[in-house]
Amino acid sequence: MRTSAALIASLAAGAIVALPAFAGQPATESTFFADMPVVLSVSRLSQPVADAPAAVTVITQAEIKASGFRDIPDLLRLVPGFSVADSGLNTWAVGYHGFADAFSRRYQVLVDGRSIYSSNFGEVNWNDLPLSVGDIDRIEVVRGPNAAAYGSNAFFAVINIITKSAGQTPGFYSSVQYGTHGMAGATLRQGGSLGPALYRITVSAQKRQRLNEVGYDNVGKPVYPGEETKTYFTNGRLDWQVNNTDDVMAQFGLTAGNWTFNPSGKRGEFAAENVDSGYLQLKYHRILSESDEWYVQFYYSRDRFDTGLLYPPFGEPLYVLQTRANLDAQMSHRLSSTLRAVWGAEVRQESDQSPAYFTSVDTYSGVLARGYLNLEWCPVKHLVLQGEGMVEHHYFTGTDVSPRVAANYTFAPGQTLRFAVSVADRTPTFHEEDNFFYTQNNGNKVQVIPNHQLKPERLLSREIGYVAQFPEVGLDMDARVFYDTFRDYVTTTTVVPASSSVLGIDHFQNTGTIDIHGAELEAHWRPRANMDVWATLARVFAYPDAQVNAADPDVAVSAPRTTGSLLTSYRFDDGWAASVGAYFNGTMKWLSDGDWTNSYTRVDARLAKRFRWAGHDVEAAVVAQSLAGSYSEFRREYVFGGRYYGSLAMHW
Repeated sequence: MRTSAALIASLAAGAIVALPAFAGQPATESTFFADMPVVLSVSRLSQPVADAPAAVTVITQAEIKASGFRDIPDLLRLVPGFSVADSGLNTWAVGYHGFADAFSRRYQVLVDGRSIYSSNFGEVNWNDLPLSVGDIDRIEVVRGPNAAAYGSNAFFAVINIITKSAGQTPGFYSSVQYGTHGMAGATLRQGGSLGPALYRITVSAQKRQRLNEVGYDNVGKPVYPGEETKTYFTNGRLDWQVNNTDDVMAQFGLTAGNWTFNPSGKRGEFAAENVDSGYLQLKYHRILSESDEWYVQFYYSRDRFDTGLLYPPFGEPLYVLQTRANLDAQMSHRLSSTLRAVWGAEVRQESDQSPAYFTSVDTYSGVLARGYLNLEWCPVKHLVLQGEGMVEHHYFTGTDVSPRVAANYTFAPGQTLRFAVSVADRTPTFHEEDNFFYTQNNGNKVQVIPNHQLKPERLLSREIGYVAQFPEVGLDMDARVFYDTFRDYVTTTTVVPASSSVLGIDHFQNTGTIDIHGAELEAHWRPRANMDVWATLARVFAYPDAQVNAADPDVAVSAPRTTGSLLTSYRFDDGWAASVGAYFNGTMKWLSDGDWTNSYTRVDARLAKRFRWAGHDVEAAVVAQSLAGSYSEFRREYVFGGRYYGSLAMHW
């Protein structure tokens, strides 16, 4: 109750702070009226948010800076319905409407259209992304299934991180951060031109120790997480405008890291993990007319995680090596004054190798192919009808079809209702399909035996959305109610009693049906030109059937009933800026190795000063996190407590 009250108090405080400012400097339509934000990630067509066939949150550069967050997963706290936690082994657990474990397998994450969803465990390796928050232009989060546009695994949501073009980052930029709990970082970026092309190069070194050095488990026993990441990366981008119609984009990224963690939880018992990854991405784009264009794109990525240890009892090296090669092409075309279309195709080869996990030196690989079509039709003014579908052939599950239909009706100036129905699939990972060994936190060794007859999980989603702009008061809002039916939920069950060498033998299986329904609200209020208030709220309820409850009783409580956030930013006339963020997460049960975690309200604050020095633009800032007190995340003993850091950035 106290955390809920704290969130309500924070919301009220934001309103109280804003009201006098609003009264002192009244908003006018000319001050606040702006076109509806345009998004690219929902249907693959450039559309105003009000015309998109699904709910979408856009995390802007202004929100990123005001939040003070330096780690990309933290930014998802700004999206209604998301829960974020450190899972204690240098990985992040991120859930949308629950169903989250250390791998968070049920959403798609893209960086400039490049998938970073792991085919091995299904997780997203957030910590080894060669990407600085300063290189991000915006993040578009599609809230709800989007397999009709992005195929399998765009199941609960799609997170598309869009980086800045080389033209947006001219000159030299440097930033350093230093703070408590081992937090440190330095980033250098150079942007310029190479003949007719523009480029940017970023190099960065980051150190994190997110969890407190000691926590206490359910019986009061001290646990020492000992988690620390040291990550070094570089990325580069080249944008070449060949002529008036053609352009080329090329990107690369490399990451190397040395991470430590404590799987036993005992003082001083650290394990190390060496990380190296890289990618190359190429894209050729041609504009045929104002409404017609096409592109072809290729990318290759490689990720390796290596402990340098032999994994008992098999004596195999404990590493995971994953690769992905992807080729896709897309064409958008206006068929008439009221009808436009986008279609495309994609082929992907992905492979995984891990002698210890898979008890084989073989490389597991597969090829998937998909094609999609989206039609947008405006038969009368103020009505947008959309129908789209994806046909995909996956190496495990064969051919699947994921359709979506939506109708958006603008019934008053700036106010639109959206009605949408969509279907999505999540295909099994190599982990779920093949022989696998792992060790639980209590030291028990568990074997997962293969199940080559897994069906894809399937989600049927129905939603009603409301998108509105009220320029006279500087308010934008987006609300939706949804009812999802989740079928063939995949979970593990014990099939053989424990033995002397292997203390548990599990296998993955499809179970029953889960009904998920709820409501979400997000709002952006600008009561005056130098003040922004962003707020979110979500209520979610999950109802598994008897079969799911028998196999995985934690599912019903994996979704916190309530999540919400409030971020307020105020910019003073003399270069000072201040912001305060409050993030509420209700009581929930993280799946697999996760625990019950109590509800909490996390409060962060940032104070910054911009000024000119020796002809350079400089910003100095201090950030305080978890001001409302410590809280547990993922496991009861994994505690995130108050911490502080300062940063200094210079641009010339």
